[in-house]
Amino acid sequence: MGELAGPAEDESGTEEERDAGAGSGILRVFGRQLKRFRVRAGLERPEFGSMTGYSVSTIAAYEQGRRVPPPKFIDRADEVLDAGGVLQEMKEEVARAQYPAFFRDAAKLEAEAVELHVYANQAVPGLLQTPEYARAVFGMMRPPLDEDSIAERVVARLARQEIFAKRPEPLMSFVIDESVLRRPIGGRDVLRGQLEQILLVGQKRTVEIQVMPLASEENAGLAGPFTLIETSEGRRIAYVEIQNVSHVHTERRLVKGLEVKYGILRAQALTPQASLTYVEKLLGEL
Repeated sequence: MGELAGPAEDESGTEEERDAGAGSGILRVFGRQLKRFRVRAGLERPEFGSMTGYSVSTIAAYEQGRRVPPPKFIDRADEVLDAGGVLQEMKEEVARAQYPAFFRDAAKLEAEAVELHVYANQAVPGLLQTPEYARAVFGMMRPPLDEDSIAERVVARLARQEIFAKRPEPLMSFVIDESVLRRPIGGRDVLRGQLEQILLVGQKRTVEIQVMPLASEENAGLAGPFTLIETSEGRRIAYVEIQNVSHVHTERRLVKGLEVKYGILRAQALTPQASLTYVEKLLGEL
């Protein structure tokens, strides 16, 4: 199989324009269907909003394809409007629309993974982020995102962490550069909560977290972060992203090269147990 380039590389325009083009299609389709079933049921927006627990303005935004409806709303709307599962069938595609365009393919693969291995040297990996840390990260984007976009992206990022509840739980490992763990994104309190989260997740039997110390004279990951994914079908895939340009690599030669690099990184980093001890030390310094 060849390399699949992410949409962020192939399409012109700003990130916001790419996101709108890639995600708004399914949202508009869902919105039209939602309105059609609501009108068929003889319900006005205020009445429908009262029955589902959402405001009139939010219902309008869903029907106009301007906001991503959460799964619980889709389930409730399908039930209230007697849609016969039509709305629920779009739930997966609608959920993917909550991610930036360049990450949607990777998000789908990540959710299906039986193994995930992540190297991070810029920010804490999304699967480990607290809500406060994620909000701080999205708040730093330039051009800036509006508050609604930030809130939706935080929700989407936290939704990815449902992978920890899968059974069987995927095997996961993370190699995180020490600079990431010292950078007070969002402030010291946010960083403190983030380090505590890392310690908590690191206790899981299916998760290993390693720190690449700044004092290390060897580091095979200077070219940037990447993620290795193995699916239940045995497919091995690599995801690489920088400046909102993403690549989903499936060509065996390219994936194998990153697998070798990740093995070297794990050997160069502190052991999982020593890493958790080191995170505790950093936490004590705050």
